[in-house]
Amino acid sequence: MVSLAPPLHARPAARERAWPRTAAPWLAGLLAYAVVAVAPQVLNDGDSWWHVTAGGWMLDHRRVLVADVFSYTFAGRPWHAHEWLAEALMAAVFRADGWSGVVLLYAAAAGSAAAILARQLGRDLGGLALALVLLLALGCMAPSLLARPHLLALPLLAAWTAGLVQARDAGRAPPLPLALVMAAWANLHGGYVLGLALIGPFALEALVEAPPALRVSTARAWTAFAAASLAACLVTPFGLAGLIFPFKLLGLSSLAGVGEWRPADFSRPGPLEIALLGGLFVLLQRGVRVPPLRLALLLLLLHMSLQHSRHQMLLAVIGPMLLAGPLAEALAAGKVRPAGGSAAGRGWALACAAAALVLAGARAALPIGRVDGPSAPISALQHVPPDLRAQPVFNDYGMGGYLIFSGVRPFIDGRTDMYGDAFTNAYLRAERPDLTAFDGILARWRVRWTLLDAQDPLVQAMDRKPGWRRLYADRFAVVHVREAAVP
Repeated sequence: MVSLAPPLHARPAARERAWPRTAAPWLAGLLAYAVVAVAPQVLNDGDSWWHVTAGGWMLDHRRVLVADVFSYTFAGRPWHAHEWLAEALMAAVFRADGWSGVVLLYAAAAGSAAAILARQLGRDLGGLALALVLLLALGCMAPSLLARPHLLALPLLAAWTAGLVQARDAGRAPPLPLALVMAAWANLHGGYVLGLALIGPFALEALVEAPPALRVSTARAWTAFAAASLAACLVTPFGLAGLIFPFKLLGLSSLAGVGEWRPADFSRPGPLEIALLGGLFVLLQRGVRVPPLRLALLLLLLHMSLQHSRHQMLLAVIGPMLLAGPLAEALAAGKVRPAGGSAAGRGWALACAAAALVLAGARAALPIGRVDGPSAPISALQHVPPDLRAQPVFNDYGMGGYLIFSGVRPFIDGRTDMYGDAFTNAYLRAERPDLTAFDGILARWRVRWTLLDAQDPLVQAMDRKPGWRRLYADRFAVVHVREAAVP
């Protein structure tokens, strides 16, 4: 077989190849930071409104929410704010600098995650390979760059996975202090259970590859780390219930009706498709050999990404770390790790930090003014009389967060875990539209007005409905009211 690697004497010296690896974390972090800081899409998710409101409630009352105080349909029923730490952070920066503060908080999270990913990949890859893998990974992250708790947890996912990979590269169990990541992660977002589950494949790989004489000590070390991590997961206001919650959420059948829980869409070219095609080309053309357990983990992540679009971000962060070593071997690149404290590294850090500060200053100097959008029916709600706002409403799922933010009790919002399958599925049936189900909801809840997406088929049904009339309409939202509700 002819080797594709250049002769040893023809390879660039480590010092000559060090600068791209030294610069990559800072440049990747700055790129992700800049994209989130200037892109309005980060605020396009309706859940951002209620996350900020929930965080503000908890800051004001100095306690974590354990019951619903926002909707009229589930008022007073149990609801645990499992992402309380993320929501409190969002509310704190919102009070300090409005939506610009929220965007900068999430820009910092995205930038930190990208920097950690680039630093880990740079342990194995360099030059064009490093740049291409980073670009594909960041591209797959792009659709999930939204102002929601999962993005605040992204740096923890990156740091956690990097710690596990580095431990295996070094032939040891992860250091026990790494388990502390779980304590923060469990209070930010329910995705921490995936991080906990990642211990299993790496521990099994360590046990299989350990010499027979070291298997007992290897098992003991990884078990100690797993136990410490599990204990850290329980350091939340909800204890064991918090650990069970993500599994209950995944068991809801109604999640299939929520956009982010739908399968990946390949009807148009997107980042995931490009990454998969590009990755398959390189892996097959270069004959990359991935260890069996890591390959199984990679396939599981791919399955999750295809099944639910929200999981593409997990594949984008974890997948490259699993592939970097085998890819480097296939490219015969070797491992060239520049000194972390080099003058070049400090120079790149200072330059990128200065650029980030300039961007932060510009963002703060140009406050974000929210405008009408699919999840922000601002003008529509302004045309609803104050007395009517206090009456029961039937609202679009994605607009519930804005209603909460505006002090209006919604029919439904993004807290599917609280509403449960029966209620959410009844809402989804009405939205199909099933006019019989819809009329039943209007009667049961004594709905006095509706706030619907302008493209919702129910709008036409409301236009024809006796006793109702349009109050307001724009290209995003339509408001209907009962004739007796408004003079």
